[in-house]
Amino acid sequence: MKQKLQDLLGNAYAPYSNYQVAAIVVTKDNQIFGGVNVENASYGATICAERNAINSAIAAGYKKGDFKELYVMVASTNLAFPCNICRQVIVEFFDMEDVLYLMNDTDTKTYLMKDIIVYPFSVEDLK
Repeated sequence: MKQKLQDLLGNAYAPYSNYQVAAIVVTKDNQIFGGVNVENASYGATICAERNAINSAIAAGYKKGDFKELYVMVASTNLAFPCNICRQVIVEFFDMEDVLYLMNDTDTKTYLMKDIIVYPFSVEDLK
């Protein structure tokens, strides 16, 4: 998976921050969907790699509960957690026991979604 993420990093569009991120979603039937961060001069229009990968899987017909792993690689010396907007999207589609891998060129750390999303906003909050 590391090589696939490194290859994707080159596709990131990050002319403002120069902070490249690549993400890969793996579904329960082992399909792989990639995404990169795509920045915009209007920063609010920027989309993160994690949401880009998740949205690609959704566009291909996958649904909530079809996901099992999320890999996120940064072109940085530090590992980085998904932003809170991404965490909210992650909790919408992943189960709390699913796995998140944070990576850079030299390091990988593994987490369960429940460890990074402590108080998620969910459908239960809408009742």
